[in-house]
Amino acid sequence: MSALAELTIFPTDKGISVSPYVSRAVKIISESGLDHELGPMGTVFEGPLNSIMAVVSACMTELQKDSDRIYMVLKVDYRKGSDKRIQSKVTSVKEKL
Repeated sequence: MSALAELTIFPTDKGISVSPYVSRAVKIISESGLDHELGPMGTVFEGPLNSIMAVVSACMTELQKDSDRIYMVLKVDYRKGSDKRIQSKVTSVKEKL
């Protein structure tokens, strides 16, 4: 069983450029061992739902250390009996173009 998630998270009280904070969250995702891909508007990662939620919680906890306001969008697509969908979903659409 697999969940595919896309997380966007950043502080809203740190000015215009928030990449130093985003990179802290991406590092947590990267170090989680889950398959992931950084995008321009969020990071996609895949694994068991409980692992995904633990990573999301860790990202929030990290940014709370020095941020008073945090914006987060989490999208999750759970599919029983399926994994390795980060690339396969994109490939499936491109094949139909």
